[in-house]
Amino acid sequence: MKNIKRHPYLVELGSTIRDKRKAKGLTQESLAFEAGIDRSYIGGIERGERNISILTLAKIAKCLACDISSLTKGIPND
Repeated sequence: MKNIKRHPYLVELGSTIRDKRKAKGLTQESLAFEAGIDRSYIGGIERGERNISILTLAKIAKCLACDISSLTKGIPND
């Protein structure tokens, strides 16, 4: 496995998405299906390996029944 440098903000976002997904009782596969995103891409997001677009973030937030702001809360804006 190659060494991927992950930005701390992406790691934090991915962790938040994972926590909310698990709290909803969803698997990566079910979240991916509902959001219309590939399951492996969801895994990459949760590991902080993907710098996702606002549109993808909006799809995920909708499936998790939350606002985008709740997914990004605590991530600095510097």
